[in-house]
Amino acid sequence: MLRYAGGDAAAFDDLYARHRGGLYRYLLRQLGSNRALAEELFQEIWMNLIGARSRYRVEAKFTTWLYTLAHNRVVDHYRRNRNMVAVSLDGGDEDDPPEVPAPGTAQPERIVEARQQAARLLALIEGLPLAQREAFLLHEEGGLSVDEIASVIGVDREAIKSRLRYAMDKLRGGMGDTL
Repeated sequence: MLRYAGGDAAAFDDLYARHRGGLYRYLLRQLGSNRALAEELFQEIWMNLIGARSRYRVEAKFTTWLYTLAHNRVVDHYRRNRNMVAVSLDGGDEDDPPEVPAPGTAQPERIVEARQQAARLLALIEGLPLAQREAFLLHEEGGLSVDEIASVIGVDREAIKSRLRYAMDKLRGGMGDTL
């Protein structure tokens, strides 16, 4: 980000390539698999990043700063749309779970089972309380540490550890022996 702030346009391409997947997945899961809304906020976050490049100061890791932008956009969205209901995974084709890669020699029943497990895991993540889901996604999708998540969300480290522990317990319980 410092290179980009200093005028190196190619540095933006590096940032985008490195962080786009995790950021998009974080937004998608935070927004109940609403792809259109996730894409809209995704674009807004990158536009905010571009606009803030001259003001960027190193106060934490870049990922912490980026996910703080994302967290704030999600919070703003939910504040504006308090009555909004999350989209369920059992919607149409657009809401189908992502493809789960399987070895070429996999039997069709294993592929179906893997897809069912992926759909169940996504539904469980979507069903987590907002605070737990956010901490879990920042950890898993964003790759942020407990301290970095605490900085992004603005709560203490112990609260984040608890949220992650409760989220994992719920996900393990929901998945049974498969997780």
